[in-house]
Amino acid sequence: MPAATGTPPTSTVETQRGTVEFLDAGSGPAVLVVHGSPGGADAGWLMAQFLVDAGFRVVVPSRPGYLGTPLTEATAPIDAQADLYAALLAELGIPQVGVLCWSGGGPSTYRFAVRHPELVSSVAAVAAVSRRYEWHLGADEKFAFGTRPGNWLISMLARHRPEQLISATLSSEGDLSKEQLAELSAAVSADPVQRQFVLQLAGTVSHRGDRRAGVDNDMSTFAAIDSLQLDAIRVPVLLVQGDADSDVPPAYSDFAADQLPDATMVTVPEGTHLAAWASPAAAEVQSQIVAFLRAGGA
Repeated sequence: MPAATGTPPTSTVETQRGTVEFLDAGSGPAVLVVHGSPGGADAGWLMAQFLVDAGFRVVVPSRPGYLGTPLTEATAPIDAQADLYAALLAELGIPQVGVLCWSGGGPSTYRFAVRHPELVSSVAAVAAVSRRYEWHLGADEKFAFGTRPGNWLISMLARHRPEQLISATLSSEGDLSKEQLAELSAAVSADPVQRQFVLQLAGTVSHRGDRRAGVDNDMSTFAAIDSLQLDAIRVPVLLVQGDADSDVPPAYSDFAADQLPDATMVTVPEGTHLAAWASPAAAEVQSQIVAFLRAGGA
């Protein structure tokens, strides 16, 4: 599927840990933005735009196996991905960053904070995977995201039936009643920024082509997680969680809150997996993330 419209150009750099495709935009304190599963730098850019608007510089890599960052035996493990972030920052001459991660970006972000504490000032973790995660795809997901006709259908809906796609996306990402879904879908569709976020995100969730290796690797490595050693993370962590998230349920953020030495939880009522970007609370949640990252030194 096409990259998100308006995504700034990416660059590719050879680091001591491997090749990384990344996007570097904005000016000000640096924030590393780690996308979920599936994804890529284009999905990370959708996550990061509010940070650029708030005066941050964002560094947004494609994780190994996504888009232009190759998946190799050396970069496949979660710890190796964390080391790749450190190598990228070294190439860019950035001594320390705040980190924003979402969903499947959680494991490598948490390990980055454990393995390279001197590089991390704070972490904002949105509905982040924090322990073993079994990722099972239903028949509808396999068709929509894993086949050429399914990808075409999503693209067609984004162009010609945007409200239908928004509703279907929010439904698949949250445990909502029919009335709650209708109300949320109407609110997101009526907000130009949130509407565009959901429609552009649809172009980044394919399980095919130049994202397939990343999806397959995430499935296998997440299912094999024993411990991410969250109790070893010494920087402050802001946990953001929609209480109706059906993709990465609240139990994952609850577990992180119990394990992390310095954690603050923000719960979004009736929030889906997209709550930080597509919900009536999104603007307030983003303001809280901005304030948290600034307070942490980013």
